[in-house]
Amino acid sequence: MKKQTSTLLGAAFLMATSAIGPGFLTQTTVFTEQLLSSFGFVILLSVILDIVAQLNIWRVLTVSKLRAQDLANQLFPSLGYLLAGLIVLGGLAFNIGNIAGAGLGMNVFLGIDVHLGAIISAGLAIILFLSKEIGKAMDTFAKILGFLMLVLILYVGFISNPPIAEAIQHTIIPQKFDALATITLVGGTVGGYITFAGAHRLIDAGIVGEENLPQINRSATTGILITATIRFMLFLATLGVVSAGLALSKDNPPASVFQLAAGTLGYKLFGVVIWAAAITSVVGAAYTSVSFLKTFHPFFEKNQSKIIIGFIIFSSVIFLLTGKPVKTLVVVGTLNGFILPIGLAIILIASTKSKLIGSYKHSIFLNILGWFVVLLMTAMAIKAFV
Repeated sequence: MKKQTSTLLGAAFLMATSAIGPGFLTQTTVFTEQLLSSFGFVILLSVILDIVAQLNIWRVLTVSKLRAQDLANQLFPSLGYLLAGLIVLGGLAFNIGNIAGAGLGMNVFLGIDVHLGAIISAGLAIILFLSKEIGKAMDTFAKILGFLMLVLILYVGFISNPPIAEAIQHTIIPQKFDALATITLVGGTVGGYITFAGAHRLIDAGIVGEENLPQINRSATTGILITATIRFMLFLATLGVVSAGLALSKDNPPASVFQLAAGTLGYKLFGVVIWAAAITSVVGAAYTSVSFLKTFHPFFEKNQSKIIIGFIIFSSVIFLLTGKPVKTLVVVGTLNGFILPIGLAIILIASTKSKLIGSYKHSIFLNILGWFVVLLMTAMAIKAFV
């Protein structure tokens, strides 16, 4: 029972830390600067949409005992291959950015070259996947660094002295609203490979079936709440800095929040935070991307660790050769905007097929809310693409 509880918490942190990458930090600070205290409402709304998407996906996958690609293939031939291709492509592109973020973090808090920092970080991630108990090692890694990020951002949020009463008021009754910001947060939290990370981890650990749904629900919700807590703390830290009349750097907004709030120490702490955010996202992206391949052929299952390591090495080499992952991230960021509605739509259709989920009756309420998220995300993804 203790092992199961640890795995459930590990799955929640794996999902959460996969979401909290360099892009997460930048989006949060930029949108706070634009919307000020009203950004709290955007966070609250996105959390509700995130929970709807995640509960639908985690419940259906774990009850069916099938990973997303296998469920999709059984629903419609070759659909799983399409979904896997989108996930792997998106995971690879974002891993290039995550490797870059890890290198930047080491550059900030250790003063070493960004490229060397990227190589060292990739090496640490590879060591993790050389462990005989990959699942346990990954759970521990995600929990420790997730907790570290939470503590450091909480500290900066506290010393920046934000207008908390105003933030709470406008989180409930906003003065202004930005739909694009909401969709960006939802896509960044449960888009692409992220929402599948924890669900696939639970399937790998054998925590499946209707009998485990209460624990699965808690794990799914916990993952979203961890992400939301860290985002809200960073929102308060940024709000404190901006409310004091200080301007954020256009080149690196989150770094300037930490530096303006806590001086040189704050800047060093930012280095630790962005490194932890980036390296955990590297691990989450590599693990989840390969989990979308492992059931297609025994080769992938047998050589999972080697393929994950190869995935990390390939991402690192591309960063080292180009050094400019921004354009790739923008293109695939738009692609990832389509992955959530496609993946969630597949799950929602599968939830009505007894041949896939047996006697389980999926919540009609969750299903309806899930289709609302699909339509909303599709419309915004098309708008962004056009």
